[in-house]
Amino acid sequence: MTVNTRLERLRAVAPRALGCLFVASGTLHFAAPKPFETIMPRRLPAHRAFVYGSGVAELACGFGLLTRRRWAGPASAALLLAVWPANVRMALDAGSGRLPAVADNRLVAWGRVPLQIPLIWAALQARPRSGDSPEG
Repeated sequence: MTVNTRLERLRAVAPRALGCLFVASGTLHFAAPKPFETIMPRRLPAHRAFVYGSGVAELACGFGLLTRRRWAGPASAALLLAVWPANVRMALDAGSGRLPAVADNRLVAWGRVPLQIPLIWAALQARPRSGDSPEG
């Protein structure tokens, strides 16, 4: 299998994998909002409202990616950029005892910050390519 073939397969799978990740994470925003509230930038008001709002956005983007909606790739990339400050806040707070469980581990927390880059790449692979005709 050539490098180009592997890359094409990755491009096809990446948006769907991200869609599954968004659906799982979006669900957790409602089932267990407290851990998400602890990583919110402190200057933002109404942390619970932001957690629920980002949960709705993750669910929408996740289902959009899984059903190949035209808007889902760009919207998912924008969402990942919007939540990046929470990942930075988590990394800055790691090791302080402020975060729950594994989130308080500096290696884990700082590892999430650059992880946004391949996730954004995965979202952008959902863009229609020539010959594609995704719905919506």
